[in-house]
Amino acid sequence: MASTRSNLVCAFGPILLGAALCSGLTGCVERRMTVRTNPPGALLYVDDYKVGVTPISTSFIYYGKRKIQLVKDGYETLTVTQSISPPWYEYPVLDFVSENCVPGQIRDQRTLDFQLRPQVVVPTEQLLSRAEQTRQSVHATSNVAAPGATTRTIPRNGPEMVPAPQAVGGQPTYPMPPQ
Repeated sequence: MASTRSNLVCAFGPILLGAALCSGLTGCVERRMTVRTNPPGALLYVDDYKVGVTPISTSFIYYGKRKIQLVKDGYETLTVTQSISPPWYEYPVLDFVSENCVPGQIRDQRTLDFQLRPQVVVPTEQLLSRAEQTRQSVHATSNVAAPGATTRTIPRNGPEMVPAPQAVGGQPTYPMPPQ
């Protein structure tokens, strides 16, 4: 019995030792993204999740398109779709080897730099002037009736109830309320 056990150890010992060593040496890929802004101090959202204040580094799991949003008081909110393409060793089939068989750790570091633009503050007078111009243009276009249309006056105490249109020959007709 003892000789059988020693034969098994001699036969499988190097294999087990090699497997134990390889499992401890297997690699992995650490993906990190550093986001910097000018000026610093913007709040960073990645895919609508709050990450922190720039400059900041965060890890990510997958490559592809990411929604980056930067928010800072006094600056325009910047929203971009950032494409993060994989390196050659992360393509299918090769990624298995780089993630599981390469000893040590592979580090994929990406740096994204963004320039924030100061927020434009419109003076109150100019804003009110534009609002009044818009209001006047809407009233001017709403008072123009379509050709062949009839107009009616809505009483000040509210609109009267108008019955639903009746279909005649496939075309709806709208009855006029009594005058």
